[in-house]
Amino acid sequence: MFELTFLGTAASTPLTRRGLPSMVIAHDEYRFMVDCGEGTQRQLLCSGLGFRRLEHILITHPHLDHILGLGGLISTLAQWETSLERVHIYGGKSALDRIEDLLYRIVFRGVRPPLELHLVDVQPGVLLKGEDFDVVAFPVQHRGPDCYGYLFQEHSRRPFLNDKAEALGVPAGPERRQLVAGQPITLADGRVIRPDDVLGELQRGVKLVVTGDVGETKSLVQIMRGADAIVTEGTYNDADVGLARENGHITVGEAARLARDAGAQQLILTHLSGRYRERDLEEEAKRYFPNVVLARDFDTFKIKRD
Repeated sequence: MFELTFLGTAASTPLTRRGLPSMVIAHDEYRFMVDCGEGTQRQLLCSGLGFRRLEHILITHPHLDHILGLGGLISTLAQWETSLERVHIYGGKSALDRIEDLLYRIVFRGVRPPLELHLVDVQPGVLLKGEDFDVVAFPVQHRGPDCYGYLFQEHSRRPFLNDKAEALGVPAGPERRQLVAGQPITLADGRVIRPDDVLGELQRGVKLVVTGDVGETKSLVQIMRGADAIVTEGTYNDADVGLARENGHITVGEAARLARDAGAQQLILTHLSGRYRERDLEEEAKRYFPNVVLARDFDTFKIKRD
């Protein structure tokens, strides 16, 4: 399961009830921030998430509404979050160039940062491997080079069948862990229990796909196929498709058709403009895909399989 909390859901400029783009994705002990618009550190406090374990920050592209909050956030982490020894900031080269200027020419100008900062140049492919999940970067088209989306994919697994284990007399504890790891065990009475005796059919793990701003959808269908949730932008309505193209964005209708064509389970729209009423955007998207939500600041979603 991935738990997704939106910290900012506005497009380009803040609104009275929407901050600039940022979200946090949690999985077990891991926490990933995706984008860090101006004011994100305050949104973190208001959300109740706080600053702990914020070691990974993924940047989708170099526009200021997605990165300008890094200066204040990293400054605060460096001063007060003493349990945090290092922060990895992932992004394309264009984004990292701007972030490097922000951090080393302004925030830490002439001084050594009190925590390790690692600026990681993103390339398409696996970015990080956890024990039971991967984070994969993929390119998207927007204005300028080096724009990325991120796929959070749990590994496929065979569920442990407690009823079968109980019937076979498998004790709780390390023996069960060995079976889950694919190793046979020998019980005290000499019986050999094999993993196939207590494991179910292979099940695909949860798939969550997140983008920032995107200018087209055709290239995204394959990477998003079968997603349990897609998070993408809803900056324009279909009537303003010309403005969307001019500014390198998509419409809510295009986002909904993308979710439909990819066979996704849920579509969550963010990066929302104050020029439209929420219910109008929702109605437009639902013409093409029924399970659509327009995210609001501090909304939390548990992305899991039924």
